[in-house]
Amino acid sequence: MRFHHFGLAVQKPASARNWLTKLGYAIGETVFDPGQNVFLVLCRHQTQPAVEIIWPGTDGGPIDELVNRHASGIVYHLCYETHDLVAVLSQFKAAGLRIACISRPKPAPLFGGRKVSFYNVMGMGLVEVLESDDSPGALKIENAA
Repeated sequence: MRFHHFGLAVQKPASARNWLTKLGYAIGETVFDPGQNVFLVLCRHQTQPAVEIIWPGTDGGPIDELVNRHASGIVYHLCYETHDLVAVLSQFKAAGLRIACISRPKPAPLFGGRKVSFYNVMGMGLVEVLESDDSPGALKIENAA
C-alpha cells in the first residue's frame, strides 16, 4: 500500500478551499458521488500530501453527523492505494489488526471509477483503500482526443 490522501470532512467547502489554495494546493474539479450523497474535490500539492475535501449532499449521507459535531471540519480518514486489496486485508489479519469493513469496494466517481472501500481499523480509525490505476479490473479512462 502507498499513501494517497487525507479525507477532510466539512459542512461547506469554501474555507477549506481558501486555506488549501493559500498553502499552494491546486483545487481539482468538484464531483458528486450519488452512492454516498457527498460532494468531493481532490486538492494536490507539489510537495505536500493530497487532501480530499468532502461535504454533504442534499439528502442524508455518511458524514452528516460528523460535520454537525465538528463544525470547523475534521480529518476523518486516511486513504491508501493498492494493487491487491485481498492481499492487503490478509496482511492486516496476519499482523493481528482488527478491522471492520464499513463499505465494500465500489466505483468512485472522484477516481474515474476505480474502486474504493472503507475499513475501521481498531485503535487507528477509518481507512479508505483505493484500487491502483493498474490493478487487474481497474476501469481505464482514455483521453478522448
